[in-house]
Amino acid sequence: MPSALGDKIRAARKALKLSLEDLAEKVSSSKSYMWELENRDEPNPGADLLMRIAGALNVTTEHLLGPTVTDPTEDVTDRAFFRKYQQLDPDDKKRIRKILDTWDDA
Repeated sequence: MPSALGDKIRAARKALKLSLEDLAEKVSSSKSYMWELENRDEPNPGADLLMRIAGALNVTTEHLLGPTVTDPTEDVTDRAFFRKYQQLDPDDKKRIRKILDTWDDA
């Protein structure tokens, strides 16, 4: 029986239309291990892998580890987006800020 973690990974992966293989490639893991995380009773991924999975699925680790199976809230997706933004190079950040400024002027 899958765990809440496995259900959340599966739901987020499917919402992004990613295959197990796609997710495994994004997080530098194997397809079989991704399957195990989604389908085993007590998956126990390391912190580093959990962070990579959360990043690839546009959610937070807190969402994945939370006790209930729910869709990510807007707050969760906002925090995941901001974490990705922080890792961008300065030129990409500048472009995103310009887009937002242009949007505000509309």
